[in-house]
Amino acid sequence: MPRTSTVESPGCPPLRALTTDSLGLIKVVEVRGKGGGTPQVVETWGPPDASRSVLATSYADRKKDPVLAVARKNGLIEFLNPLKGDVLTTIKASESGSTDQSASANDLLVGLHFFKSKQEDSSSMLGTLLTCTEKGKVCIRSVGRSDAPSDQSIDSPNEWSVTNGGHVLCSSLDPSENYALFGGKHVELNLWDLNSSKKIWAAKPPRPNNLGISIPTWFTASTFLCKDDHRKIVAGTNQHQVRLYDITSQRRAVISIDFRESPIKAVREDTDGHTVYVGTAIGDLASFDMRTGKMVGCYKGKCCGSIRSIAKHPDLPLIASCGLDSYLRIWDTNKRQLLSAVFLKQHLTSVVIDSHFTAQELEGTKPEEPTSQSEVRDQSDQGGNCDEERSRKSKKKRKDAAGKKEKKMKMHDEEQISGIEDPAEKRLDR
Repeated sequence: MPRTSTVESPGCPPLRALTTDSLGLIKVVEVRGKGGGTPQVVETWGPPDASRSVLATSYADRKKDPVLAVARKNGLIEFLNPLKGDVLTTIKASESGSTDQSASANDLLVGLHFFKSKQEDSSSMLGTLLTCTEKGKVCIRSVGRSDAPSDQSIDSPNEWSVTNGGHVLCSSLDPSENYALFGGKHVELNLWDLNSSKKIWAAKPPRPNNLGISIPTWFTASTFLCKDDHRKIVAGTNQHQVRLYDITSQRRAVISIDFRESPIKAVREDTDGHTVYVGTAIGDLASFDMRTGKMVGCYKGKCCGSIRSIAKHPDLPLIASCGLDSYLRIWDTNKRQLLSAVFLKQHLTSVVIDSHFTAQELEGTKPEEPTSQSEVRDQSDQGGNCDEERSRKSKKKRKDAAGKKEKKMKMHDEEQISGIEDPAEKRLDR
């Protein structure tokens, strides 16, 4: 049985999160009201279908024209309006310069990044998209809207390969959207300049131990540590290690931390520029200070399944995590305490947070409060009269029930008396 602990959930502040799962559903979870509340599923988009399972997501969290890009198992990439759920357009992941369609059908997407800052000037264009497949094929293309004119000119996609062998399992885009990071099984971390499509740095594996045994290369998650600096990289490995790389210092890891005994499945940076949140394959969640290489602490409230995605709110001190235990959990990053959790039925693959959501947008109309002392007295008198009426009705019901019971007992006694025969009548009959 999994190790679990019971903690009290005080509720979380107003929040809006979107989750994706293994059946292709997109669920909108909201916490409404200015005070602490409980997350609730308010909308579910799409039909349940295992062939439409979500492999990767990218959220352009813009105040104007936000876009949610979703890569599915059937080879389609959908672009949705995250506020209403409308599908803006759908493209095939294999729509590129590649002519080998059979090979691309077996090469699933592992990385999907929709550029937030590179908005197209034309109203018929959505933006720019970067995709990466398991075999290391990277493509940057422009995406047009579904209602765009047929004669609309679209730039040809830019393609290259980031590996000659192995399988890419993780990819990240720095906040400036000028550099991309890739890594995986038998694929060392490598950093690329997206403007020139050239590799500018590649990691080296750790040195062999005193027995001459080398650790195999197997990266499972990666991210950029700082918002304004692409030179510091944090990666998680299948050997339960959290590594910090500084490309200006050396090619090997500057700091390497062993965390528990299960593979690292999710890594997310904090906005402070030195803290990272790490989730493992058995549900452990912890935060690390990469300046010292020490663990800040584990989060209270054990998860029961592999953590597959962690999202940090850019303004509030909270994170959201989800995984194979089908729970979306909201955590307080200051106290490392579970604020709330909601069960979403399917195995979850990713979670994103809408940073522009406010409680005032969806607050319902509240009942009008009395403005004068007379209105307060009238309402209290009406409440007192209602209470007297309810007590009188309850007394009448009890009295009627007692009368029915007494009448029933009397009828039962009469039936017993009438059933007794007279002994004199019995002798005369003989």
